Amino acid sequence: MDSPPLPFALPLIAILRGITPAEVPAHVGALVEEGYDAIEIPTNSPDWEHSVRIAVDAFGQRAMIGAGTVLTTASADALVAAGGRLMVTPNTRPAVIRHAVEHGLQVAAGFATASEAFDALDAGAQMLKLFPASVHGPALVRALRSVLPPVPLFAVGGVTPDTLSGYLSAGCQGAGIGGELYKPGQPVERTREHARRFRQAYLDHAA
Repeated sequence: MDSPPLPFALPLIAILRGITPAEVPAHVGALVEEGYDAIEIPTNSPDWEHSVRIAVDAFGQRAMIGAGTVLTTASADALVAAGGRLMVTPNTRPAVIRHAVEHGLQVAAGFATASEAFDALDAGAQMLKLFPASVHGPALVRALRSVLPPVPLFAVGGVTPDTLSGYLSAGCQGAGIGGELYKPGQPVERTREHARRFRQAYLDHAA
């Protein structure tokens, strides 16, 4: 059975950990131009709520903007107030997931075990995020797919353009890409170059 459709077209969530509000227009703009329509600004970035609002105001019609490393209901509320629509967590906290879903957010919930995955789904998460993927590898994805319902599954944490295909072949719909895409302070053209490499790796696999 196929997974439900994703709320964005390109199944690569761009993670801009450490970005500042002043850098948001250029870097998010470059990503949107390269076809990325799921952007995550982690809550441990400087003034993250402001960055989300800037991104939403400039690109919210072309991309799903959200926050990652969301650990509390207060952060989920701040994300909603900033206009974000996507919430990504590194862990499984059913109360936070349930609260976010009740407030209209699309949630990609982090998990590392089958128990956590099912707890996240029971709480209403629409997507799952295997984290850290590089520690667990495609073998765990393949094993989990034998028991999980057809929920969208993302590999996050250490995924590179060279390893992306292995996760997709094992049963992931896509990936969240962070440090291999963006590091704080890097030039916009480097972000664009990395984005193109990941997108091409995805397209090569899909071909």
